Amino acid sequence: MSELFPPRPETDAESDAQSDSAPGPVYGPEREPAPEPRRSRWPIVLAMGSAVLVIALAVLVPVAVQQVRADQDAQDATVAAANLDDVQVFVDERTDHVSGDVDYDAVPPAGGPHDPEWLDCGAYDAPVRDENAVHDLEHGGVWITYDPDLDAADVATLEAALPEDGIMSPYDGLPAPVVVTVWERQLRLTGADDPRLALFVAAFGDGHTAPEPFASCAGGLTDGSGGDSTTV
Repeated sequence: MSELFPPRPETDAESDAQSDSAPGPVYGPEREPAPEPRRSRWPIVLAMGSAVLVIALAVLVPVAVQQVRADQDAQDATVAAANLDDVQVFVDERTDHVSGDVDYDAVPPAGGPHDPEWLDCGAYDAPVRDENAVHDLEHGGVWITYDPDLDAADVATLEAALPEDGIMSPYDGLPAPVVVTVWERQLRLTGADDPRLALFVAAFGDGHTAPEPFASCAGGLTDGSGGDSTTV
């Protein structure tokens, strides 16, 4: 029978209908694209800060170096110009031992009659008795005196410069901020940083101007006001 009635060919409409009814892939609702991550501004800020810092250093460092060199040159010039032309010289100072107070001509005294007891070596926090200190000078010692109003840092600088055979003390009524004295020699200084202090100690610290240059200040009184001696 099939041969007598061959199948009828499908029309275009039927083919389209079948295509429309055929199952196909199912898609969900269309999604919006994810927003791009927000970029941080910190790298830009840091880069700009670094650039400013580099420029500032490029300007300030040469200025600072130049200032340091200028200060060093000025200090070197001061040291180079330092000399002992202003050292005061005293002659024919008496060496006798006396009891009681002495009226000295120089402030502080640079020699003359003095107490039989001397002061032990070292730095004293209070003024010491002139008559005992002069005995130290007779032994070849160095006496550094300073204005009592000198600040602690400057006092420490002076103490560091004090030779082993020497004494140091504040002194009321000094004619200069610092005065350094040995027997018959004295120099007024502008302060603790005056380069002439080292020159003076180097020139006269050996005690060669003193009557007893090798006697030393060791073993003297520990009380700067003239108390009991530690010697036996």
